Amino acid sequence: MKIENNISSGMSCPTPISDYKQILLSHGAGGYMSHQLISELFVKVFNNPSLDLQHDGALLDIQGIKLAFTTDSYVINPIFFPGGDIGSLSVYGTVNDLAMCGGNPLFISAGFIIEEGFSIEEFWKISNSMKQAADNAGVQIVTGDTKVVEKGKGDKIFINTAGIALVPQNVNISPKNCKPGDVIIINGNIAEHGIAILSEREGFEFESEIISDCCPLNGLVNDVLSVSNNIHTMRDPTRGGVASILNEIAMSSNLGIVIEENAIPIKDNVKSACEILGFDALYVANEGKVIIFVSPEDAEKVLQVMKNHPYGRDSSIIGKVVEAHPGLVRMKTSIGSMRIVDMLSGEQLPRIC
Repeated sequence: MKIENNISSGMSCPTPISDYKQILLSHGAGGYMSHQLISELFVKVFNNPSLDLQHDGALLDIQGIKLAFTTDSYVINPIFFPGGDIGSLSVYGTVNDLAMCGGNPLFISAGFIIEEGFSIEEFWKISNSMKQAADNAGVQIVTGDTKVVEKGKGDKIFINTAGIALVPQNVNISPKNCKPGDVIIINGNIAEHGIAILSEREGFEFESEIISDCCPLNGLVNDVLSVSNNIHTMRDPTRGGVASILNEIAMSSNLGIVIEENAIPIKDNVKSACEILGFDALYVANEGKVIIFVSPEDAEKVLQVMKNHPYGRDSSIIGKVVEAHPGLVRMKTSIGSMRIVDMLSGEQLPRIC
């Protein structure tokens, strides 16, 4: 009774969350409901300056040393897919979140939740995939944990990874830092990961195989930071896709964003698959893409550096930051009209990462 009194007198569930009596799949989709869960529950309950930034990782100052710290959990289905598996995904996902903070990733932890009966051979493949991914990204897996749950109480395997990175003192990247006039650049074709996962999960066959873009971005980010001190914001558009990330940045900075449909790179086979399946590619997950906000005077040299990198050959300028319509993302369509690009409002595809 005493505990109940303390809860009722000191805590109440915020209104946007209390509209739902249970957690839904949409709360983990990276769109509007995920954003509400984070901003209206986690940020308010855990309230501290590092969390309030709502970045891809926390930026910390430890006795004058600037660090980035992040964690992520991976529940993807299927666990093996064209272009990767849950092991490589868990490493690259954490490396990329650290890179979005401007950090040089150093060390990763790995926690495994394994369902009883899971194949040792498949676990061996996943472990080796993680090792190869860590080597590719230049990081080490230095600690971890393993738990096994009863058969039927899990779904093969879930992985949690956390990582730390050193951040140069002159680097200051945050979703709140973009400025009017900033040029928006993406490093290549969108929606490949989400469509690759869906195709494998549902057994869809297209004329050419669609392969996930799962890869480490820290090398590309380092190259960009080496040529410009005017990188203001970076985010990787995973769950919720490009549209949701742009909306988060527009809301964080209280500025408007304008993008051009014809400038957004997408492969023909992915575009066709999205049209057949009724998906908007802007909301489909990516696992090897970075969106960079840079001052206009540095945009061309940053774009060229990105194009010279293996993971940036299809880089493109897709839009700009404006003072008009603060908090909103608008897109100039292929027919010349303008439309609002909202944040993903529901669950387009669960278990995507």
